[in-house]
Amino acid sequence: MKKVIAISLLLIMTMMVNAQDKRFSPEKFEADLKAYITKEASLTSQEADKVYPVFRELREKQRVIYDKMRKLGMNKPVGDEACKQAIVEYDKLNLELRQLDVDYHKKMIKMVSASKVYEIMQAENRFHRQMMKGWQKGWQKGWQKGKHR
Repeated sequence: MKKVIAISLLLIMTMMVNAQDKRFSPEKFEADLKAYITKEASLTSQEADKVYPVFRELREKQRVIYDKMRKLGMNKPVGDEACKQAIVEYDKLNLELRQLDVDYHKKMIKMVSASKVYEIMQAENRFHRQMMKGWQKGWQKGWQKGKHR
């Protein structure tokens, strides 16, 4: 659930940054993330080159599921049965996310030590928190200067 919230906040902040006429570069974001994870998880360049493509593949698959969750939450279902179906679908998507984590963590543990995979997971979370804090500060400055319109 924390991951869903973090990714949702990340997407919102990305939209806010774009609304301020600042350009978000997916390539720069990806390069910064890889560099941060490599440093924070103490990966050698060989380890990073092995594990990062798998990590990126995991994130791409997660993004597809997050998009489905976002679409699911865009409109409130009408009636109890429709709400029940939405909850079941949401739970199913959450289980898919968790299973992706399990499957990809196992793949990464075959490439690098479990302690490094753990550090990769922690580094990703720290990176996203730091990015959101930076974007929030920029958004708040824009709001105060009247650039929010």
